[in-house]
Amino acid sequence: MSNPTNAAPPILLSIAGFDPSCGAGTAADLKTFAAHGCYGVAAITALTVQNTQSVEDVHNTPAATLRAQLEVLARDVEIAAVKIGMLGNRGNAVVVGEFLDAHKFAHVVLDPLMKSSTGTELLDAGGVKYIATELMKRASVVTPNVAEAEILTGLAIKELADMEAAARKLVEMGARAVIIKGGHMERPVDVLFDGNEVVTLGSDRVKIENTHGTGCTFASALAAQLAAGRPFSEAAMLAKAYVTKAIEKSYPVGKGRLPLDHFYRLKIEPPARGLHEVPQHGMHPAAEPAAH
Repeated sequence: MSNPTNAAPPILLSIAGFDPSCGAGTAADLKTFAAHGCYGVAAITALTVQNTQSVEDVHNTPAATLRAQLEVLARDVEIAAVKIGMLGNRGNAVVVGEFLDAHKFAHVVLDPLMKSSTGTELLDAGGVKYIATELMKRASVVTPNVAEAEILTGLAIKELADMEAAARKLVEMGARAVIIKGGHMERPVDVLFDGNEVVTLGSDRVKIENTHGTGCTFASALAAQLAAGRPFSEAAMLAKAYVTKAIEKSYPVGKGRLPLDHFYRLKIEPPARGLHEVPQHGMHPAAEPAAH
């Protein structure tokens, strides 16, 4: 039975691939949603074979299965915002476009993931074209990195002025608002453009080995901030601040790029070894009275 005294938090939908190391993709999205006080639901676009070091294989979800995942969620919960990450192929991208057309969500953040950080292809050519010509128009904001912005616009991006030109072109192509992430530029800076004003967000350079899942996390944090009613620029600044601190607090998991600490605000301490909570239902031997 539902408890009418507990109001549900905003429900956010992640449409993304699954990373078994849980540093990127759906796992990163859900952790970010939770860290922002939201409840996350997810539709999986692909099962990847990867760890913190590399993506070794990708198995895309059949389009019909992705459609079924999305529709069963939409029938059941009220979705406050949608974050779209890895799509895998054109078939899945089209399914997501049709889903957005059918439901008209208030906030849709599209992170047009095309390659892994180690170079593995995560979206086919047909999918790239569909994002550029159709899916961008259905999103509230598109968040490509420099390499993705180059592919979408056909422009070479070497400096800040190029980023601004690419952001303007993406809006001309149909995007409502754009954030081009320049974390790998010589001077790390993000460029925001909402069709009216260009805003730049600078930051200190971070170690590249501490950045597993940063793009996913930024887009998810942005979706959470938009769902909370923040204006575009403020939502972007807060999302960037969250990601920067989560990178700073990242810790070694595996032998590759470090996943972020999505819950750095909670300062969770791991339990001491050998200690555990004893169940209070009397069925655990440790809960039984000692024999005398």
